[in-house]
Amino acid sequence: MDLGIAGRKAIVCAASKGLGKGCASSLAREGVELTISARTVETLEATAEEIRAATGATVHTAPGDISTPEGRAAVLAKCPQPDILVNNNGGPPPGDFRDWQREDWIKALDGNMLAAIELIKATVDGMIERRWGRIVNVTSGAVRSPIPILGLSNGARAGLTGFCAGLSRQTAAHNVTINNILPGPFDTDRLRGNLAKMAERAGGSADELYQQRCQQNPSKRVGTAEEFGEACAFLCSDQAGFIVGQNLLLDGGEFNSTM
Repeated sequence: MDLGIAGRKAIVCAASKGLGKGCASSLAREGVELTISARTVETLEATAEEIRAATGATVHTAPGDISTPEGRAAVLAKCPQPDILVNNNGGPPPGDFRDWQREDWIKALDGNMLAAIELIKATVDGMIERRWGRIVNVTSGAVRSPIPILGLSNGARAGLTGFCAGLSRQTAAHNVTINNILPGPFDTDRLRGNLAKMAERAGGSADELYQQRCQQNPSKRVGTAEEFGEACAFLCSDQAGFIVGQNLLLDGGEFNSTM
């Protein structure tokens, strides 16, 4: 299927690896001109070159921490008028809420709620004027089914979800859609890092926990970044203009519900 977005311009945040890289790669295959951001310059540049070589797409890089005003300014300087915005950022570490201080909560909100809102604020009016825009927020399956040790992430991402639920209904009439993708277990550094911490506390093996994690899922596996990227690309497509304010759960059927 031709997604009708060749020649569009996109910002993809935290795109040097994992789910962000999957999103960037899928958009590049559709002919989208990319601006990608990440904290680590070397990894970011390597990813940009890999995507260019694989797809022939134009890929600009904007190194920096998207949680900060400086990081957002850098990416907007490279792409001030994007047609597509994919908000993504690494989540705060797991832990016990009794150990978290106010600074921990503010950092979580800055990274996983306010950064996305600031980028939306900076770009959505241009999309409205051009009568075309697609905004996708990468949140978490924990928004729908909270994970106790990820309380910082649960709270911040749920806040972003609530904000966008309202805003998406205001922008839809201008052919600007805002939706969220809620990843469940995907084979990423974050998943493996969380499993390593769990294994350390329990005195077990991270590899064994990984296999257990796969077997707990109805699909008997975890997802891939490539699968995630393809779902993101469709939400960014011309054909997805009637999908508004939705939360697409990609978890292999792990959340058991009829709704």
